[in-house]
Amino acid sequence: MFDWAAQPYFTLITTFVFAPYFAAHLAASPAEGQSLWGYATGAAGLVIALASPFFGAVADAAGRRKPWIAAFSVMLICGAGALWFAAPGAPGAIAIALAAYALASLGAEFATVFTNAMMPDLVGPKRLGRLSGIGWATGYLGGLLSLVVVLGFLAADAHTGRTLLGHLPAFGLDPATFAGDRASGPLTALWYVVFVAPLFLFVPDTARKMPVAHAMGLGFTRLKASLAHARSDKTLWLFLAASMGYRDALTALFAFGGIYAAGQLGWRTMQIGLFGILLTITGTAGALAGGFLDDRLGPKPVLVGAMAILIGCCMGIVSIDRDTILFVIDVAPPEPGHLFASAPEILYLVLGGLIGAAAGPLQAASRTLLVHLALPDRITETFGLYAFAGKATSFIGPVSVALVTSISGSQRIGISAIIVLFVVGAVLLAKVPARRAAQGAAL
Repeated sequence: MFDWAAQPYFTLITTFVFAPYFAAHLAASPAEGQSLWGYATGAAGLVIALASPFFGAVADAAGRRKPWIAAFSVMLICGAGALWFAAPGAPGAIAIALAAYALASLGAEFATVFTNAMMPDLVGPKRLGRLSGIGWATGYLGGLLSLVVVLGFLAADAHTGRTLLGHLPAFGLDPATFAGDRASGPLTALWYVVFVAPLFLFVPDTARKMPVAHAMGLGFTRLKASLAHARSDKTLWLFLAASMGYRDALTALFAFGGIYAAGQLGWRTMQIGLFGILLTITGTAGALAGGFLDDRLGPKPVLVGAMAILIGCCMGIVSIDRDTILFVIDVAPPEPGHLFASAPEILYLVLGGLIGAAAGPLQAASRTLLVHLALPDRITETFGLYAFAGKATSFIGPVSVALVTSISGSQRIGISAIIVLFVVGAVLLAKVPARRAAQGAAL
């Protein structure tokens, strides 16, 4: 239920609702909004990268994880709720939005480190893949439902005053002030409070080992040892390096997928919102299927298969624009007033659905494989290193796309940088010894 509770933060705030609102309607220009949002993301990511391994080491030494989840949950709730006050023209609206977003980011990411580390205490090794896959699928469903609620009942088009489902906004939310878009913040906070409760009420925690103050001192010592262990453990080091590549690629793919569709296909908010719903549906199915395949085949084959699908889909996306598919096949332009009527739009939807289906297994199998690679008494610490690996280079994907696009002047060529990152990740993962991955899957 943690994945269900936390997913609206990623779906509503960082991807489909609040982030586009900030860039398009709160900042002075979309370019400035994108830059400011990127700086806030980078600042939060740097703190997460530096602090996650330490917090993980402290939690492993102290034993209990729920108190840490509770503390970081407060940050997520307060940050998400404060986004409501970032209204157009309000004093300090931009600063409020960026500070609240950064605070919520820290809360969500740190809490995730500790909930991930609870997995091996809940089920046996043979069921870890299923647990991880069901968790991701549940999260996708939560994101889907929250997106439908916001787009269908809260956020209205400023020109028509109607939501995606044709309704007037609920609670009298004013489309002129983008109240429905801003409401995604409080909704995320309320959603989290309600649905994270089962974790605190019913999920067992590990026993307390020592006071937190003592654990913090020991945490520094263990963190140094953990970093040394990661450097000396070729298997773990290769996996962390591989995950940097393919997770950076996946981050950039989701960050620029809507932008690419808007530029190359002329899609607007309605089409991008429906596209997001499609991705969450296929992501749910993919995460469930990936979890069962993980238990049957092991996490490494699932990771390799998911990356092969993602690389193929990225190559397909690069081949599409409004008048062309597969680079050279000319097609009729879309008819005005019709949704997804042209061949490029249909192909983009198909490829997007496949991306959603492969993204869930990629992420779920990653944390399953990490459980198999980690030392049992350093599981939270290792997940902290995993968070560090994901955040330390998280700027590479977006910056690579932006840089290549700027140099080439082409969105198509810019997106191709994502393919390179996926290939790098796949090559490094292939070097993780098959025997060790197989042993972890067979435990």
